[in-house]
Amino acid sequence: MAKKSKKAAKPKKAAKSTKVKKPSKPVRVTKKPAKRGLPRRPTASSQRQKAKLSLASTPKSAAKASPKNLGTVPRWDLSNVYPSLDSMQFEAGVEDAKAQLNDIETYQKTHKVEKREGGPVQGNTDDLARVLSELVDKMNRVRRLYATLNAYVASYTTTDSFNKEARRIESELELLGVRLRKQEVDFRAWVGGMGAQLPELVAKPGTLADHDFYLKEVHTQSQYLMSPAEESLAADLTLSGANAWTKFQNTTTSQLSVEFVLDGKKQKLPMPALINLRTHPDGETRRRAYEAEMEAWEKSKEAYAAALNGVKGEVNTLDKRRGRADALHASIDTARIDRQTLDAMMEAMRDSFPMFRRYLLAKAKRLGKKQLPWWDVFAPMGKTDRVYTFEEARDFILDQFATFSDDLHGLAKRAFDNRWIDAEMREGKSGGAFCMEVPGVDESRILANYNGSLEQLGTLAHELGHAYHNECLVGKTYLQAITPMTLAETASIMCETIVTEASLKLAKSKAEELAILENDLLGSSQVVVDITSRFLFEKEVFERRAKAELSADDFCAIMEDAQKQTYGEGLDPQFLHKYMWTWKPHYYFAGFSFYNYPYAFGLLFGTGLYAIYQQRGKDFVKDYRNLLASTGLGDAATLASRFDINIREKKFWADSLKVIGKRVDRYVSL
Repeated sequence: MAKKSKKAAKPKKAAKSTKVKKPSKPVRVTKKPAKRGLPRRPTASSQRQKAKLSLASTPKSAAKASPKNLGTVPRWDLSNVYPSLDSMQFEAGVEDAKAQLNDIETYQKTHKVEKREGGPVQGNTDDLARVLSELVDKMNRVRRLYATLNAYVASYTTTDSFNKEARRIESELELLGVRLRKQEVDFRAWVGGMGAQLPELVAKPGTLADHDFYLKEVHTQSQYLMSPAEESLAADLTLSGANAWTKFQNTTTSQLSVEFVLDGKKQKLPMPALINLRTHPDGETRRRAYEAEMEAWEKSKEAYAAALNGVKGEVNTLDKRRGRADALHASIDTARIDRQTLDAMMEAMRDSFPMFRRYLLAKAKRLGKKQLPWWDVFAPMGKTDRVYTFEEARDFILDQFATFSDDLHGLAKRAFDNRWIDAEMREGKSGGAFCMEVPGVDESRILANYNGSLEQLGTLAHELGHAYHNECLVGKTYLQAITPMTLAETASIMCETIVTEASLKLAKSKAEELAILENDLLGSSQVVVDITSRFLFEKEVFERRAKAELSADDFCAIMEDAQKQTYGEGLDPQFLHKYMWTWKPHYYFAGFSFYNYPYAFGLLFGTGLYAIYQQRGKDFVKDYRNLLASTGLGDAATLASRFDINIREKKFWADSLKVIGKRVDRYVSL
């Protein structure tokens, strides 16, 4: 996920430089939970690179000494997956994927795997069980391979959007993805016709019993399919429709640069680098960066308005044809929660706004202002002159993970030692951070943009949490490990919290404690307050887009109104961020609408679990690992009940927010 990390840490000192080891063999690690189902590209906003990766080169973490005393900041290495994009091994993988897809198409035609009025053509339960079992096995194999190919290509396109050859190959893979979706539609329609036979089928030992939850979910969701011909056409058109708009937004924002005077020098900054100046210690620099950013988005807003209209219009049309109640309907089904759960969480979040406004107003007061203008929302507080080398960040994270469990520490150490992380900032590289699975070698890869800040140290811990979740899913089949966004943030939040709590305990002064609390509360306010503003924005956009197209100014007005409803008196209403919709990639994903509330679910669910960990200590770890290994095997409410958590009640969410409230109290008192 593009995932913004928020928490902080105080690393201990490390050696100035550490050589990065080359992997001697594939290291077994993970599958990325948030990217399952039909594999999608990793999510991130973007920023691009001058030195292109040649087609024949592997995107290795040829570790590079970085400016500003960041130590050796690595690039990732995927040479244990394929030697290069033009290697025989990669080409063989693509051909294998095509052959498997051909085999599935033939198998489905032979056994009439399709929607039929009278149900499946197989005459008895044993024949039906055999066909269903064999098909599930075939689906698992091809999806594992396709996801590996997709991740490998993404390792190029997300680190160099100028690499035209990689983008061409990515486009070819997307055609295979269309075939996968078409086959899945026929499969879902076929399973949907099984009716009363399904309980007997999933009770049979082996593949069917192992995929009990998945098959029942497919059966339930099959009612929201259009006719086979319509679904096939929709799959074909998406490449030139919403998917094309998504690519447009990602590519253009990643290549946008702005001239800016920084440290007395006129520079051409990639947009993510300009946005990152919101954390600059100098208020005047933050203000000028904000104004430069606003000017850049003003010039390009019409193009992004066209893109957003295209994406939301397509989603509205397809949802209506599929019988969905609204755009939120498919989202909460995909998230494996219900409206009662979402309403309970959102109500608790709204009730917490006064608490977060106390934090914002206290921050404004420290800056000598009545309210915060947008450029000061991310302003650093406390002792912030420290720049952490990558090696210092690594050592601190490893030390703190070791206090939780040996396997978490071991996973993180492999990630650092075997170059799973691409942390160097450069033009042509996606902004933000994400973790993606590479299922063919049971590993993960992490993209970050490390700048030595407390925030970026927390980002590394967060993404390593995703990698740990992937580790826990090793051994599950691809379809068994499809994890909803709501649960995909569980391990990442836990890992961030571990680092933050350790940082607070090690703080040597109030100024240092203030800096750590600032990073923590800034992140929490973004995930609770800002996420709610994004939810409100998207909800209104969908409702209005159903009636007509919206102008760029319409989008800006809706965005500002949503920010006023959520931030309230905490922000200066004259200086909000009305262009937030232009550069947040989440709004442009047609495959998952309302790509916002799952982050809040993850924060508050993870906070609740951490409270249980504090009570139970090491006894908690085994049950926690089992939970992470089961996130593809049940809905959120069922899995939460293992820890006696009722997510349908407001109380659980309110209790988690109270934990954050105590930190607000401490922040205000300092």
